[in-house]
Amino acid sequence: MNKISIIGAGRVGETAALTLALQEMCPEITLIDIREGAAAGAALDIMQTASHFGFGSRVTGGTDPALLQDAELVVVTAGSPRKPGMSRSDVLGVNVAVINSVCDHVLEYAPNALLLMVTNPVDVLTWHAWKRTGWERNRIFGQAGVLDASRMACFIAEETGLSVRDIHTMVIGGHGDHMVPLTRFSTVNGVPATTFMDEATIERVNERTRHGGAEVLALRQVSSAYNAPAAAIATMADAICHDRRRVLPCVCNLDGEYGYWDMTAGVPAILGRNGIEQVVELPLDENEQAGFDASIDSIRADLDSL
Repeated sequence: MNKISIIGAGRVGETAALTLALQEMCPEITLIDIREGAAAGAALDIMQTASHFGFGSRVTGGTDPALLQDAELVVVTAGSPRKPGMSRSDVLGVNVAVINSVCDHVLEYAPNALLLMVTNPVDVLTWHAWKRTGWERNRIFGQAGVLDASRMACFIAEETGLSVRDIHTMVIGGHGDHMVPLTRFSTVNGVPATTFMDEATIERVNERTRHGGAEVLALRQVSSAYNAPAAAIATMADAICHDRRRVLPCVCNLDGEYGYWDMTAGVPAILGRNGIEQVVELPLDENEQAGFDASIDSIRADLDSL
């Protein structure tokens, strides 16, 4: 992959650009933001670390949407972030208008790109971008499950004292309070995670996972999370750029999987050079399916408000 563009030079976008540059994900990374100087300043700041970190990727930034030209992957972080006490759904009205503009620019300058949505509420806005562009469903997907799974892994490590490097987790459903952490499908170096936790511990982990972003926001007050979201973006970009065909939880547009059509939600999927190559259907038990259905209902309520 030769070029990645990031729309939105806030904390998530800037940190993602730095992380992609550090990993030399591609030769060219562009940052775009409507705020005069924001993207250009962030890009210049990143480039001034290159001699220290030894990366060769070129990062540029500006306000001109033409910076999207020929991008193969477009990452969308632009929009209004939530503030303490707000849910992700509370920023839907403002961010729909932002995504409309973003989609129009992408259609004009990068019509062959893959589109990775990060702006909240990500499930709803991924669906909206899919409809706005008219693209095949594999080309538009969202980042939520990779982030939520990393939070779950962190909390399991804290509870058990085990190395987080060995912990692999799975979270499905919407990126909100109704997300479904799947302890049954989570492992510690191949050993079921349930081996190391009792029911009370599992519930603590699940509850913190559901509110992981809000916990960071409540502590920081002046900023929502950006390091972990940027790392999740880099993980997904790596799977795409290097065609790794990794199984990762992504916000996908469903076409019959899990019994839903014309609906978008977080599910495990094979992610590679062509975007979502396959949605992986897990054999959910009764309680897991009920949780997933409740999460779908919360997403549908937001969709109905569009």
